[in-house]
Amino acid sequence: MASRFWFTCTAGFTAWIGVCNAAPDPLDPKAAVTAPAHRSAFDGYRRHDDVKPLPWQQANDTVGRIGGWRSYAREAAAAPPSQSASTPAAKPPTAPAAPERNAPPPRQHH
Repeated sequence: MASRFWFTCTAGFTAWIGVCNAAPDPLDPKAAVTAPAHRSAFDGYRRHDDVKPLPWQQANDTVGRIGGWRSYAREAAAAPPSQSASTPAAKPPTAPAAPERNAPPPRQHH
């Protein structure tokens, strides 16, 4: 009795979903269809005209004035400002212990 009830409910639900998702028949010339819509990939595109390129000589002079590549290297090597002197530095990770000499080789996972 219970299995007949579930079968009836499942069949009814499946039929209801089929009606809700019914698409127009593609072979029916009188079927109502929506008009095709196209949205360009360039909709909302903004040009980047705010940045004006400098002449190469002026760019080279600017880099030379601030210290060249060494200035960038010093900036990268500097400690981050969030780390203070009162905060202890993190310990470096330790290397795993060496395996025993007579230990079997690790299993290979494929």
